[in-house]
Amino acid sequence: MSAAPSRNKIKIGIKVQIVQKQDQRSGNLTEGIVKRILTSSNFHPHGIKVELNSGKIGRVQNII
Repeated sequence: MSAAPSRNKIKIGIKVQIVQKQDQRSGNLTEGIVKRILTSSNFHPHGIKVELNSGKIGRVQNII
């Protein structure tokens, strides 16, 4: 698995794939638009935590 994108690459309004807490073991990805960025540091080993427009929260794995 490649490194998750750093915070400076993630912008509000872009389309991303996140992994939600309950999906971390299965690796199930959820697609959506970033509503807000929840992680304050520029990098996190498991991905920057964001909230999607749908209200789902997870860590960004890919930028689409």
